[in-house]
Amino acid sequence: MSEQRRAPLHPDITEEMIQGLVHGFYARVRRHEVLGPIFDAAIGENWDSHLPRMCDFWSSVMLMTGRYNGNPMGAHLRLEGVKPTDFDIWLALFGETAEEVCGPEIAPLFVERACAIAASLKLGMFYRPGAKAAPPEATPAA
Repeated sequence: MSEQRRAPLHPDITEEMIQGLVHGFYARVRRHEVLGPIFDAAIGENWDSHLPRMCDFWSSVMLMTGRYNGNPMGAHLRLEGVKPTDFDIWLALFGETAEEVCGPEIAPLFVERACAIAASLKLGMFYRPGAKAAPPEATPAA
């Protein structure tokens, strides 16, 4: 029995759109004061191989191409210095980029998937059953 391929989430999503989103998003990440150093430490000079891999990931997610053969959880578990709040920054930058690249009809489809992915990664990286909750981060007095 052959495996049936699912249809893309929207007929107007293209590989070119995905490439524009991925490259635009990671350009923002690299410039960001919090996320930039985390990604630089993890990826270093390997951006030329990382960006096509992320295009494959998003192509698999949005166009159901099946091109991505990686382990996102394993990769993220190896990251150092990541805090749960970093995912909020990641999602904000992703949402801004998606809106600019994909427009108001398609951007929410990408953002919805990104939110689900971020929630899953955050859960896998930080949820520890039975562990005491960490105290809230102190905020400096104004």
